[in-house]
Amino acid sequence: MDEKDILARRFEEHRGQLRAVAYRMLGSLAEAEDAVQETWLKLSRTDHDAIENLGGWLTTVTGRVCLDMLRARSSRREDPIDDTFVPDPVIRPLSRVDPEQEVLEADSVGLALLVVLETLAPDERLAFVLHDLFAVPFDDIAPVVERSAAATRQLASRARRRVQGATPSSDADLALQKQVLDAFLAASRAGDFEALVAVLHPDVVLRVDSGALVRGAAASKVVHGARTVAAQALTFSQYADTARLVLVNGSIGVANAPEGRPLSVMGVTVAGGRITHMYILADPDRLEHLGMAAALTG
Repeated sequence: MDEKDILARRFEEHRGQLRAVAYRMLGSLAEAEDAVQETWLKLSRTDHDAIENLGGWLTTVTGRVCLDMLRARSSRREDPIDDTFVPDPVIRPLSRVDPEQEVLEADSVGLALLVVLETLAPDERLAFVLHDLFAVPFDDIAPVVERSAAATRQLASRARRRVQGATPSSDADLALQKQVLDAFLAASRAGDFEALVAVLHPDVVLRVDSGALVRGAAASKVVHGARTVAAQALTFSQYADTARLVLVNGSIGVANAPEGRPLSVMGVTVAGGRITHMYILADPDRLEHLGMAAALTG
């Protein structure tokens, strides 16, 4: 095994964490993979013998790559991200539920947190993700955002307040989540409006991201209130028979791919035995790359 092979093997040992960092930074699975690949290229061009802490170096470099990508993304947008955006969900078969393992999964960050992270400025997001989620010292983050350690600490603090104030509380019990989603699907299949209302929190929020090219009833939207959301659910009850429970970012969710054609993925937040938030990705372009078929047949 030559030196490059050894370096590649050492890099692969850290790939899971690097992908986790990039996914939290970008909310996109494809962009996260691009960021990890760019980190590898930077490592391969660096005097790696001079790197004392390879894991720390790779994590920081991945953060820098993601920061550049976020800044470029922001500069391309004429308007700030709208309320309908739903990050790429990570989908796995429900048959593989292992609560202890799920806690350790790199991708098991909730959709609710990712949605809130999208509202942060790029520098705030970097400081929060690297420090609060991956315990990177502020002294290591400061050069990336080109600020002092004290100023970087303030970035993370400001982001933390935003996250804590906007991220909904949830029940972590997967069995309870499944019970609630089973009731939701049963009511949808039966066309039972009142049963749907009963499983939804009175102030439930539905967020649908259908992408920029979809119009009509399935278009991107944000809907508030149990009765209004229940009415929306009944509109698409014709698809309920093909909906299947899956793991969506480590929680129970719903994927729908009638005749193998990806239609939608729904993640939810369950609290107090009712659904408080629903996140539906129905963007055809993005759904094609999520591996729904494997999740539905696993």
